[in-house]
Amino acid sequence: MEWLSDHKIPVGTWAEDFFLWLQDNAAGFFDALAVLMETLIDAFLWVLQSPHPLVIIAVFVGLTWALQRNWKTCLFVALGFLFILNQGYWEETTESLTLVLSSCIFCMAMGVPIGIAAAHRPRLYDGMRPVLDLMQTLPPFVYLIPAIVFFGIGMVPGLIATVIFVVPAPIRLTHLGISNTPQPLLEAAQAFGATNRQTLWKVELPYALPQIMAGLNQTIMLSLSMVVIGALVGADGLGVPVLRAINTVNIALGFESGLMIVVVAIVLDRMLRMEGRK
Repeated sequence: MEWLSDHKIPVGTWAEDFFLWLQDNAAGFFDALAVLMETLIDAFLWVLQSPHPLVIIAVFVGLTWALQRNWKTCLFVALGFLFILNQGYWEETTESLTLVLSSCIFCMAMGVPIGIAAAHRPRLYDGMRPVLDLMQTLPPFVYLIPAIVFFGIGMVPGLIATVIFVVPAPIRLTHLGISNTPQPLLEAAQAFGATNRQTLWKVELPYALPQIMAGLNQTIMLSLSMVVIGALVGADGLGVPVLRAINTVNIALGFESGLMIVVVAIVLDRMLRMEGRK
């Protein structure tokens, strides 16, 4: 079988040439994208770090009440953030929340419209499916390489890698919700003279809302799973103490920082659970 390996298809070389071509010919686009992302990241950091931590906790509790109308969930959210504050990981938590919130904005802004378009155009979704499968199955570490090439070291490449890894989730779940809208509902809307836009906004999106919210929930959870990986390219947050604990074999630091990621994930999950609403 040596003859087969001697005629290796240069997939890696083609990918390298493509990324270098993009770096040479699309530098302006990547610079503008970096500025946009840095501005968004700085804005979230300012909002989360400038006020007193108790103020931010109160805001999250108020948001939880508005979404869930459940005092037990509000108490759980408050205790979760107070525990993080007690452990001394508030700054790292706000940095991780910045990465999560930024990725949610980009992923939902792209995922929901693409999912709607794919639900209305089955052939489009059939063509997108292999790409989505590739984006979700390719190891996240691989995304860090072109991100570093285009954006250097810092929060931006971590955000880029996170968005690429996470965006298939809202696309798939939005497509699922829209495409599963019962046909009788669509026929009733058409019978009353609804336009395609009215059908989308008054019938399909309300019916698909639980799936879209599930997509948002998955976006948050997957973004948190990228916290440690993003730290490899200089992204601040809870991934930094995790990497420090690995490098120094510090069990206490590793357990504490890992537990903080778990607490943030559970708190955000409870805030956005659809079944908790009344």
